[in-house]
Amino acid sequence: MKFDVTVIGSGPGGYVAAIRCAQLGLKTAIIEKYATLGGTCLNVGCIPSKALLDSSEHYHNATHTFEKHGIDVKEVKVNMKQMIKRKNEVVSQTSGGIDFLMKKNKITVFHGHGSFVNKNTISIAKADGTTETVETDKTIIATGSKPIAPAAFNYDKKRVITSTEALNIDKVPKRMVVIGAGVIGLELGSVYARLGTEVEVVEFMDRAIAGMDKDCSKELTRSLKKLGIKFHLGHAVTEVKGTSRSVTVKAKSKKNDKEIILKADYCLIAIGRYAYTDKLGLENVGINTDKKGRIEVGKHLETSVPGIYAVGDVIKGAMLAHKAEEEGTLVAEVIAGQQPHIDYNLIPGVVYTWPEVAAVGKTEEQLKEAGVPYKVGKFPMRALGRARASMDTDGMVKMLAHKDTDEILGVHMVGPRVADMIAEAVAVMEFRGSAEDVARMSHAHPTYTEATREAALAATGNRAIHM
Repeated sequence: MKFDVTVIGSGPGGYVAAIRCAQLGLKTAIIEKYATLGGTCLNVGCIPSKALLDSSEHYHNATHTFEKHGIDVKEVKVNMKQMIKRKNEVVSQTSGGIDFLMKKNKITVFHGHGSFVNKNTISIAKADGTTETVETDKTIIATGSKPIAPAAFNYDKKRVITSTEALNIDKVPKRMVVIGAGVIGLELGSVYARLGTEVEVVEFMDRAIAGMDKDCSKELTRSLKKLGIKFHLGHAVTEVKGTSRSVTVKAKSKKNDKEIILKADYCLIAIGRYAYTDKLGLENVGINTDKKGRIEVGKHLETSVPGIYAVGDVIKGAMLAHKAEEEGTLVAEVIAGQQPHIDYNLIPGVVYTWPEVAAVGKTEEQLKEAGVPYKVGKFPMRALGRARASMDTDGMVKMLAHKDTDEILGVHMVGPRVADMIAEAVAVMEFRGSAEDVARMSHAHPTYTEATREAALAATGNRAIHM
């Protein structure tokens, strides 16, 4: 079969690229290694983790805040099997939605492991042992990433696990050690902490979510400590050993070499992900990868081989589903002869703990390092009527604006629903808006987004009204 475009991988980058190609009139195929479409995000990442985050938050509220709201509930308990069942139903429904979109857009779907025979030929190794070949004019590589699990950590998928296995534990553990205080570690750690698990986090860096603004790190760490999570920051893991029933983790402090020994039911490895290009046949077409195994791309995300593109986690940049979607759309439009553009500075990052964390643009540390003159406006959630009404008073909104021009350079949020609130900041920054612009916008009352306006007012000369 001959196609204008073939996409390898059906995660957010891949399936969005395929749909956009089809919308633009290109005969399109998509190849997916696994039986279901959607990639890591839909099957073992974004979607199932958010399902468990929501379920665990409901339980936590029932056992911790309902009484304060005047709701008396007796004998609340976790039905972990039902929680996992609901999570799986959410995944199944969403995967079915991707199947529908493929049919709607007349995209040919192949299931099997795709690999390059040459620039215009892709072989598909199917689960039943047979092989099929397709011819293609252009190819988009969107094969995503896998969790990093060093051999020294003795990853066994039973007691020493990654995010994939953590989504399917059918009994609430008594204790869990999380290696890594990044997005994945804190999200899944918070799931089990809410359910009653004693969670301890070991992090090599001196703070959690080290890639985000320091104020966000402080706010989130404070909140998660209230949840009962213990942090061992500035510690290097030296040994992980699992048995049939437990796991032992040893780590040393970077300050004084003092060793800590942690025992738990599970150890969750959450130290990052690596680009997944296994057996893709890149050597058959001469595509280059960097030291971390990521595919090197140039202008318009084209590889060293003309007509072959790569998007998402297999290339440099933040490993975010929405970043992959933007790149998939860009490549499709480039192939169709259009001239799209992505501003990577304006791709937001989110941590789906509770409170949530969301950010876009530059951090205060980055502005200092670059020598950019800036001003800061901050507003605490505890001063917001809507937050007090819902008892979600942890967090703040921080706005960074250019000292001379007032253009917004970065917005950093910790609080309820900030994953949704950050879109306002992205929209204003896309149009190079100023703090004054946001300060002059009418925000509905009472809403969480009023905190954004108050932060903007604070940035324009300490004009915040409610603090």
